Amino acid sequence: MKQIATGSMDSCVMIWNMKPQMRAYRFDGHKDAVTSVHFSPSGHLVASASRDKTVRLWVPSMKAESTVFRAHTATVRSVNFSGDGQTLVTASDDKTIKVWTVHRQKFLFSLNQHINWVRCAKFSPDNRLIVSSSDDKTIKLWDKNSRECIHSFYEHAGYANYVDFHPSGTCIAAASTDNSVKVWDIRSHKMLQHYQVHSGVVNSLSFHPAGNFLITASSDSTMKILDLVEGKLLYTLHGHQGPVTCVAFSRTGEYFSSGGSDEQVMVWKSNFDCAEGSDGVRLQHKTASSLQTPPASSTARFPLNSHPSVLHSQTSEPAEHFRRQDSQSAAHTQSWSRSGSHSRANHSHTYKNPSVSSSSTHRTQGLQQQSRQEESQSHASDGGVPPGLANALEHIIGQLDILTQTVSILEQRLTLTEDKLKECLENQMEIGLHLQRREEA
Repeated sequence: MKQIATGSMDSCVMIWNMKPQMRAYRFDGHKDAVTSVHFSPSGHLVASASRDKTVRLWVPSMKAESTVFRAHTATVRSVNFSGDGQTLVTASDDKTIKVWTVHRQKFLFSLNQHINWVRCAKFSPDNRLIVSSSDDKTIKLWDKNSRECIHSFYEHAGYANYVDFHPSGTCIAAASTDNSVKVWDIRSHKMLQHYQVHSGVVNSLSFHPAGNFLITASSDSTMKILDLVEGKLLYTLHGHQGPVTCVAFSRTGEYFSSGGSDEQVMVWKSNFDCAEGSDGVRLQHKTASSLQTPPASSTARFPLNSHPSVLHSQTSEPAEHFRRQDSQSAAHTQSWSRSGSHSRANHSHTYKNPSVSSSSTHRTQGLQQQSRQEESQSHASDGGVPPGLANALEHIIGQLDILTQTVSILEQRLTLTEDKLKECLENQMEIGLHLQRREEA
């Protein structure tokens, strides 16, 4: 991993070079927040999605050349290359998923069955399937060739912010607004695992390339590393001050990057041993009732994967190595924070970030990361909540979520009405003054 791509609320795409003395590239072109970035499998292209309704394809070099893809009619939330690098899939607030050719740079077709904003869309490892998640509380599995939805997984309490395929292509994981992470088998359509380890909305996740581990990023300011084979929580990582909005493993799994609403990108070194290859991975069946649940507090995710906020820097000086230790975790990380026109390593205990995609073709001079093992938090406990009560509570939470959204919409309408009234009163006063002046004249 030689490079990291980040997208930001400041509408810029940044390419961070990990080699000493190498500059960071800042790409300007989007007219609004960048919500998602992704390296092509070869590492020679970077795709970015934005609130400006466009997708851009960049060559990660000093020239900052880009091609614009236009077809969506609302914010584009997600962009993802296929495994062969030939096609792109995008997800948008216009309720569609669109597939594009990379080299001909043309829109191919849309998938249209979602009835609300689509947060995320990803290709399967073999490029035959597409998985998407939406605010309509469904996760849909699509056949790319027939363009048909072949199955829908339903969320009851919240919706999935982020969804991705296991490296084996046999299951998917979803990061949800109900603070949970769920793993489904796409062949049997059954839920394999249900982790309730976060106390805030889960914004992003990433599978280790070998398939044994899953890392999650949450608005509770932590990341969690889950052991998928044992079905338990391994580590809790602390570092970001505020919601962690994105996380991504490098292609080798040796490093991973995280971004947060504190405007900081952090690079972490994996310290767990793992057998190479994912073919033989089996996931233990864990249900909601067999896991301990910490107190839940649901908050809204950033513009989503979501997205993010990148660093205002023209050049990036080599980030220095530093150590942070506290009672919760000990970690060696590399980070960048916003500081005037240059970006330097932040040595304090507050870290800052955006939306991150690790360029997995390369190795980086990262820093070692260790953190306190937390096996006890997510071990199975046999006495769970009765299913009937759990379903009732999920329904109530869902209704409260709808009510909150309704109140928010009403508040916006009230504000608009007040503004209109104020404008009318000002116009009346101007007309009155104008008439008064005419009478005096």
